[in-house]
Amino acid sequence: MRLRDAVVDLRQTGDFRSLQEAIPYARFMGISAELVDGEVIGRMRYSDHLVGNANVPALHGGTLGALMESTAIFKLLWHGETTAIPKTINITVEYLRGAKPQDVLARAEFTRRGRRVANVRVFAYQDDPDCPVAVATAHFLLVQD
Repeated sequence: MRLRDAVVDLRQTGDFRSLQEAIPYARFMGISAELVDGEVIGRMRYSDHLVGNANVPALHGGTLGALMESTAIFKLLWHGETTAIPKTINITVEYLRGAKPQDVLARAEFTRRGRRVANVRVFAYQDDPDCPVAVATAHFLLVQD
């Protein structure tokens, strides 16, 4: 399925699976999304290849960044008016604590969403949503199709 077709399918069904299947990187990383009480929640399923420090063990920071960027994009696509994938302008990640070798969840909120640019804040957590392991601020160019 083409990416744009997957976005159309997402908006019709509220099911992110076709979009996730259309993105090879999301499949490799185990990144998925779902609607929970109307909010887009990203999930990165734990896998051994995501560990960055086997001595601790802790998840690699880059994998957390990928989850947070993907969650922001999924939210933008869910709330968007176009089927074009937003382009990442930049993302800044604050690592607050080590992420244990288990699933990580993420939620995104808009700080600003205009016609051409969106600013999104993303919170990644494991056991407690009020105790994030990382926080990201991301800016996206909203491409019109």
